[in-house]
Amino acid sequence: MEKLLGSLTKGLVFVISAPAGTGKTTLARMLMDEFPCISESISCTTRPKRMGEIAEKDYHFLPKEDFEKKIKEKEFLEYATVFGHHYGTLKSHVKEKLHQGQHILLVIDTQGAMQLKKEKYPAVFIFIRPPSMGELRARLFNRKTEKEEHMEERLTWAKHEMDMAMEYDYIVTNDNLHRAFEILRSIFISEEHKTKRYHDRNID
Repeated sequence: MEKLLGSLTKGLVFVISAPAGTGKTTLARMLMDEFPCISESISCTTRPKRMGEIAEKDYHFLPKEDFEKKIKEKEFLEYATVFGHHYGTLKSHVKEKLHQGQHILLVIDTQGAMQLKKEKYPAVFIFIRPPSMGELRARLFNRKTEKEEHMEERLTWAKHEMDMAMEYDYIVTNDNLHRAFEILRSIFISEEHKTKRYHDRNID
C-alpha cells in the first residue's frame, strides 16, 4: 500500500530557510516526528556549542582551520558565514541518506540556499517567515538566548533574509504553528507525488 510519504527509491532534498526565531527548528522536528523517512542534515559549524546542544546530533562542531580545509577539498554542498561563524552541509552525508530513500531536510541560511539555486541543485526551496517583524522581535526577546545588541543584528539580517523569500518555491507564514505545520506537511507530500517522480516509486 502506498504511503503518504516515503515511497521513493531515492529521497528528495528540501531546503528550509527562515530568520532566527521563526520556528523553523520546531517545524522540522514535527515533520521528522511524523515521518521517519525525513532526516535533517547535521551541519558543520565553527561557532561554540550552546547550552543544551549535543555534538554530532545538533551540529558537527569544528575548529575554523578544519572547516576551511573542507572548503578547499570541496566537501561541502553549500556553506555560509553567519554572524562571524561558518556553517556548511557535507556532500557525503546528503548523498548517503538520499540513496537510502530518505528525504533530506537542509535547514540553512539564505546564503547557502542561494548557492544551491545558482548551481541549479535539484531541491525544493521553502521559506518560513514570521507574521511581522514586531512578532519576530518578541519571539527573539522571549528566547532569552541573545544579548540585546546581538538581537538587533539578527533583526537587521532577518529583514535582508525576507527580501530573498521570493526566490524560493514556497513561502509559509508561521503565524500559527499547527497551521504552518499542515502547510509544510502538504508541500512534502505533494512534492513526492508529482508525476515526474511516478517511476521512482517503491510500492509493494
